[in-house]
Amino acid sequence: MSISIARMEDTGSSLTPRAHSSAPATRAVSVGVLATDPLLRTGLLSVLRTQPGLRLADGDPRQAGVLVAVADDLRTLPYLVGETARHTRLVLVADPPQPAELWKAIESGLVVLVPRKEVTPERLRKAVADAARGFGYLPPEQLGQVLQGMARLHRDVLVPNELTPTGLSTRETTVLRLLAQGQDTAEIAAEMSYSERTVKNILHKLTTRLGLRNRTHAVSYALRNGLI
Repeated sequence: MSISIARMEDTGSSLTPRAHSSAPATRAVSVGVLATDPLLRTGLLSVLRTQPGLRLADGDPRQAGVLVAVADDLRTLPYLVGETARHTRLVLVADPPQPAELWKAIESGLVVLVPRKEVTPERLRKAVADAARGFGYLPPEQLGQVLQGMARLHRDVLVPNELTPTGLSTRETTVLRLLAQGQDTAEIAAEMSYSERTVKNILHKLTTRLGLRNRTHAVSYALRNGLI
């Protein structure tokens, strides 16, 4: 890695904004740090410790709200991050990844990618803050790769299987929407020109595939995840 931790530490204090006494107190973002190089991890911890609004996680860094990871070889990222961190928002510091590596990083929880040449204390602080707020960022080249990949996924996988980008079929989405509106099986069947048995089969396959308990759970899941 070519990140200059010494340079980051030297400039960190000049990039720290002055806090106004009248500003409302906000909860510090819990941050964990992972790196394949122990010395690099130590340097990153030192830098992040000086940044306002951040709190280094106690114990397992993978349990933090935001995880900052640095890996020379992105093929090792899934092992570095681990299964337990899949729901943690990941800030990745790396050279521009290849498309396959980028998708692996996204599967590992990537929300913000910081090119190594752009690393500064302020850039890291902003990346962590953005991740904590649910914002995402990819450099233009990587964003283009993701959009092209999504287009291929839609064309080659979703459309042939009558699925939408949400992972639900059009008729599954319709059934869930009508359930959310309070209609029962008979009413849904009449509106969709299906038999009641077909509607029940649609719901059964949906709940089984997503590991949901019943139709109420399915509607709650769809609403919570913005699927309907």
